[in-house]
Amino acid sequence: MTTVQPIKEYYTKEEYLAFEEASEGKHEYHAGKIVAMAGGSLNHSTISTNVASALKSILKSQNKPCRLFNSDAKIYVQQSDDYVYPDTSVVCGEVEAHHIKNDGITNPVLIVEVLSGSTADYDRGAKFRKYCSIPSFKEYVLIAQNEPVVDVLFRDIDFWRMVTTIGLHKSVRLNSLDIELPMALIYEDIKDLPPPQIELDF
Repeated sequence: MTTVQPIKEYYTKEEYLAFEEASEGKHEYHAGKIVAMAGGSLNHSTISTNVASALKSILKSQNKPCRLFNSDAKIYVQQSDDYVYPDTSVVCGEVEAHHIKNDGITNPVLIVEVLSGSTADYDRGAKFRKYCSIPSFKEYVLIAQNEPVVDVLFRDIDFWRMVTTIGLHKSVRLNSLDIELPMALIYEDIKDLPPPQIELDF
């Protein structure tokens, strides 16, 4: 069934959740407005799957008390009254969900976004600021699609610091989970991936 793009000025969260349940595509909820999400590229899909698979395997092998969610799981941001879809999220300990239909994680520790031309500014800007209002949120992973470059923003007490990892031979340090994620796993099966324009020695 194909759903019709919403045209109302304001939707309640209940109306949005009912709409989303019946929809073939994905939509975010921004304080009363329903916003359609653009489809991702093959690289985007491959990288998202790689990250989820690698994270799940590493967390399981190290007996971490954490649960991984893919891009089908929404996050509810209470302060901005938004439902948003990350590419991957991780909750450590008990999963907490928004009380309406238990739909929307409210306590992610780590969030992953695979960047694209149409979403990079949003992911780095407004979406990140929304995530920052979530008390449990500690780490943000931003992955480039077309070159082996990953930015990790980590909450260090009262400020955020960023570490950039460049090159397939390196690993990404995830402080919130106390694990290393190899870049080669993140970019596995990505064809014709060019070398980075510049590499860092640290």
